[in-house]
Amino acid sequence: MSETFQTLYPLQFAPVFRSYIWGGRGLYDYLGKAIPDEGAWAESWEIVDHGPDQSIINHGPLAGTTLGQAIARHPREILGDVVFQSQTTSTSGHRQLHFPLLLKYLDCHQVLSVQVHPDDAYGLKMSQPDHGKTEAWYVVEAKPEAIIYAGLLSGVTRKDLAAAIAAGKTETCLHQIKPQRGDCVFIPAGTVHALGSGLIVAEIQQSSDTTFRLFDWNRVDAQGKSRPLHIEQALDVIDYTRGPVSPQIPQNLPSNVNTEPRHDSLVKCSIFHIERLSGCGSCQVNQPGRFTLLTLPAGQGVLSWAKEKINLKAGDSVLIPASTPTVSWESSDPAAVVLTARHGDDMIE
Repeated sequence: MSETFQTLYPLQFAPVFRSYIWGGRGLYDYLGKAIPDEGAWAESWEIVDHGPDQSIINHGPLAGTTLGQAIARHPREILGDVVFQSQTTSTSGHRQLHFPLLLKYLDCHQVLSVQVHPDDAYGLKMSQPDHGKTEAWYVVEAKPEAIIYAGLLSGVTRKDLAAAIAAGKTETCLHQIKPQRGDCVFIPAGTVHALGSGLIVAEIQQSSDTTFRLFDWNRVDAQGKSRPLHIEQALDVIDYTRGPVSPQIPQNLPSNVNTEPRHDSLVKCSIFHIERLSGCGSCQVNQPGRFTLLTLPAGQGVLSWAKEKINLKAGDSVLIPASTPTVSWESSDPAAVVLTARHGDDMIE
């Protein structure tokens, strides 16, 4: 624990790129990410503190420090009192004093596996404990033929799904939606899902890497090997009462300041609150005392605090620590879109 409370600055990180069978080159084409010249690159982990997977701060006095190391030195300053207190009083036995959310961009060049994530109660009882995974997707780009599989069709039971998996017809049990740019899809733990091909997506999730695959479209890698499935675990953790999932309906948050961009609430749950700013204008983007994740799926603008500022463009992401005073966003770009995420009021650690 830090001995004295310090005011920290907004943190930027070097992305962590992941190559998976379903990736492509879209992280560069759409977001300008500096992925390697060769290979299929599926994910850019923007902000992560999950075991050995660590974002590294790339500027300022904390440059070269991992997010986990920074939190070990400045836990309350980064996390805020609510998360700090919940983690230090947790009896889960899982790693304490960690950043509870993970931010990434995905290039869905091919369809992802049909999968499901457990909740905290199940995840923390596994042989290798991990938190559960509730997540939300923001659609950055979507080709006309793109599909998202989100939730089971109404009335599908465990028996129905197991039979469909055995017959190689898993997708017949899944609800499909045709996503549009700007859609937000909320996937609570226990919801069956798969991102289809032709999508660039920003994902905000719990800091977890636990996935149970039900079906992987019968594909194999360059060595002719298929990826492992986890059918029994998946069937155990699915919430069969949830049914079809549709895109979130944005809730406009009115402002008394004419210069503010449009401000919408996209997701509000016990894990995180996600909001969107769109268009021209200026406004405060953080709540001192609470951390704020911020990413820019489109456009450009300026983030400023005290006497400092940084220019941001599409694909850039920032973690604003809880101890940072007022941070403002300003953009003259009508295409600018900013997503912010904070912990939920009832976050379970």
